[in-house]
Amino acid sequence: MLSHARIWAVIDQLAAAHDLTASGLARQAGLDSTTFNRSKRFASDGRPRWPSTESIAKILGATGTDLATFLGFGETGSPRPASKTSDLPVLGLAQAGAGGFFDDSGFPTGLGWERIEFPGMGENVFALEITGESMLPLYRHGDKIIVARDTPCRRGDKVVIKTRGGEVMAKILRQQGAQSIELLSFNPDHPARTLAFAEIEWMARIVWVSQ
Repeated sequence: MLSHARIWAVIDQLAAAHDLTASGLARQAGLDSTTFNRSKRFASDGRPRWPSTESIAKILGATGTDLATFLGFGETGSPRPASKTSDLPVLGLAQAGAGGFFDDSGFPTGLGWERIEFPGMGENVFALEITGESMLPLYRHGDKIIVARDTPCRRGDKVVIKTRGGEVMAKILRQQGAQSIELLSFNPDHPARTLAFAEIEWMARIVWVSQ
């Protein structure tokens, strides 16, 4: 049975077989680079989204893969190649509030980003360097936090938020309601905050910290 989970797994495996990320596979097929992003695989209400037959036809043509071979990835469970080092964009947290560093979806864009090597973190991941002492005792000046934009944020997660006013902050997601979220500070000297969704440009989960 060609389930929702299987069709997306097959696309990921086809990309890996050609030493590509899902975004790289989309670009090679002439599609928008975000076509196969994990954030595109479910609607905001949790309903599954399926790749179009046109997009599948294009990746088959771009990789020279016939349909039987494509479907065979899901049957054989072809392993992905060993994880490789990724070249992640990195920016100072204090700089991130300025314009020009992120696109409309909250992904890195434009100039001013440095690069760091980091093992196999997938797509739409970037790093921010902590400045100052406001996030003690958890994060110190100079620490680099690895942020994943496509990873769902849940209660208790450490997150980075950029407001529509240009403020960028790292907090703990205490609670997420229908119209707002409540955030805790890492530093007990800083109070909790509540932000309406209308105030938030994007929110991303912190998945790792280099200390």
